[in-house]
Amino acid sequence: MKRTIFTEEHKAFRAMIRDFVAKEITPHFEQWERDGLVPRELYRKLGALGVMGFDVPEEYGGPGRTSFTYQVVLAEEASRAAVSFGAQSLSTGIVLPYLLRLGNEEQKRRWLPGIVEGDVACIAMTEPGTGSDLAGIRSRAELSEDGTHYVLNGAKTFISCARNARYCVVVARTSPATEENRRGGLSLLVVETDSEGFAYGRKLDKIGMRTSDTSELSFTDVHVPVENLLGEEGKGFTYLGHNLVRERLIIGVTAAATATAAIEYAKEYTQQRQVFGKPVASFQNTKFVLAECATEVEALQATVDKGIELEDRGELSPADAAKIKLFGTDVAGRVIDKCLQLHGGYGYMLEYPIARLYADTRVSRIYGGTNEVMKGIIAKDLGL
Repeated sequence: MKRTIFTEEHKAFRAMIRDFVAKEITPHFEQWERDGLVPRELYRKLGALGVMGFDVPEEYGGPGRTSFTYQVVLAEEASRAAVSFGAQSLSTGIVLPYLLRLGNEEQKRRWLPGIVEGDVACIAMTEPGTGSDLAGIRSRAELSEDGTHYVLNGAKTFISCARNARYCVVVARTSPATEENRRGGLSLLVVETDSEGFAYGRKLDKIGMRTSDTSELSFTDVHVPVENLLGEEGKGFTYLGHNLVRERLIIGVTAAATATAAIEYAKEYTQQRQVFGKPVASFQNTKFVLAECATEVEALQATVDKGIELEDRGELSPADAAKIKLFGTDVAGRVIDKCLQLHGGYGYMLEYPIARLYADTRVSRIYGGTNEVMKGIIAKDLGL
């Protein structure tokens, strides 16, 4: 189906990004995977390219209001090449909106110009005993007696892209939860990663997404100036719920992009691979499998594109985003698995992009809220 969300300007932007990927990422990506980390200088190059500060107003060095479709192009081009921009998607697509929406004038002047240039921001929600149930967060930030700073103590785990981050938005308790409201008392604090008492624990060894570092963090009497409180104290859970809509849409966008890429890789491989003297693509099973995959991905792409349009209008609901994430990640999992099968034994070898897509995609049904949580959100929207 013909897509209608892109213009000629997007076409030029896509060509620029594709060229950047070919020159600056693909030649080095295998080494970055071995290192388990993208070099920090990549973000400076992305900043110079103008893609680290989408939506940042011009007075802070940004391009101003930018359609979400440009972030879609970035996700699609990364998936097309089976590579990653590292922390760019998280920093720009997920964390930056918190700063833009909740930051006051002084905070924006302090943080946004550096982010536009390539400073990375991460977010720390998950704790060793708390995943999707954010109300169970135990990290504490107590206001000092003189009221000038918070004293932050606690630990986080599964924190993406923290190693290259200059800023970390930490979700912590500034007051205890109550029986009436377990979700109350959570606040967002912007912590500079070079603060005394801020420490990195293990860099976790994952089966996929290996260039996106994932770490344990600990906070030991970290002094966070009160000027770094993002939004109002105690309203963190509400803020997180609002921004999770964008995060889940991004996961759906990536799911559609990776599934599309998987089909292209499978088509190319099966047309070249010979079995019993004929290309694998000539067998009826191959044709039918790819036809099924293409049909599922077309339906997914139409759903995702509708979500993108709603997001640009500020109308994407939490239930809509949950449906996109649930449907998108399930489809991507099925399609990529089928496309790997068409590669035979070579599909299991990391030298083939399909293997990387397979390993990278599995976590999409877990992060951003598990797909089981998505079903709960959708069921609640149905009045169940």
